[in-house]
Amino acid sequence: MSTEERGVGSGNTARSGRLGHVVAGVDGSPSARTAALWAAAEAARRGRDLHLVHAADTDRRALFTDAETVQEVREAGRDLLIRTADAVRERFPGLVVTRELGRQEPVAALLAAAGRKGTIVVGHRGLGGFATLMLGSVGLGVAGRAEVPVIVVRGDDERPTDPTGRDGPAHGTVVAAVHDASDLGWLRLAAAEAEARGAALRLVRAGSPFAHPGGAQAPDDLAARIRAAHPGLAVTAHAESGAGAAGILIEASRGADLLVAGRGRRTLALGRALGRVAHALIHHAHCPVEIVPHAFPDTGTDPDRATAPDTDMDPDPDTGTGVADASGTDGSRDAG
Repeated sequence: MSTEERGVGSGNTARSGRLGHVVAGVDGSPSARTAALWAAAEAARRGRDLHLVHAADTDRRALFTDAETVQEVREAGRDLLIRTADAVRERFPGLVVTRELGRQEPVAALLAAAGRKGTIVVGHRGLGGFATLMLGSVGLGVAGRAEVPVIVVRGDDERPTDPTGRDGPAHGTVVAAVHDASDLGWLRLAAAEAEARGAALRLVRAGSPFAHPGGAQAPDDLAARIRAAHPGLAVTAHAESGAGAAGILIEASRGADLLVAGRGRRTLALGRALGRVAHALIHHAHCPVEIVPHAFPDTGTDPDRATAPDTDMDPDPDTGTGVADASGTDGSRDAG
């Protein structure tokens, strides 16, 4: 397949081009496979390539095991990447898929692959062990440390949608958990996500009756600014008060295609770690959850796309650099 081919999604590609390239972590678990297929649909909607990453953690393994075992791990990882890429191409034949077999531990490998403006996609549970993408370890580590958006794929029905939404659930709504005007920066990304899907954007402000005795106010000001910047996008604003913001947002995720929340506010995060609301969302939401750092670059312009390799990038054990290695034996190139 030519490396010039691109997947075609249902969204406005001129606008969805504001969204960065897509990186999916794979570890052999059913959840990671579902996440990879979901990521493929996301990449197609964006008009971007999909970059699959398996972190073999061979640097650390080499400290306490023999070279033969390390080589077996690399070969198993390469086979897993090939199988996952084949499954993606079967569902999305027009999508460019690249593969990377990393020797770093999973969090570092995914962060490096995403660069400055990519989006990382992981499953909500994994196999455990070195290659785990299970939330509570790698998934939470990525979501808490990344300076780019991280999407945790979960939901009541885990079948991934294709770009048109005809294969699997598609509700036509993206929910954004907002607080105040400082959310406008990352909210533009939520708007771009909705546009790429041809969906409506629903802003939800979850308030406590103790913090808002008269009831939380709907974020109409934010909705108006998003409508002005995205005139073709249907935007609604809601405010709900209850005993816990997490419960309100989890309930709002029912019937949504994606729940987007900012990371960096006291209500969602403490420092670079995830707070209790974000933990609750990625563990209990009824749809995929996207966590966006407040400091993430403005999505009003087309992000610089980090150049993903068009081969398997299996790090050279002597130089530490990536070398083209599709076959695992002769270093031949794979056009993806």
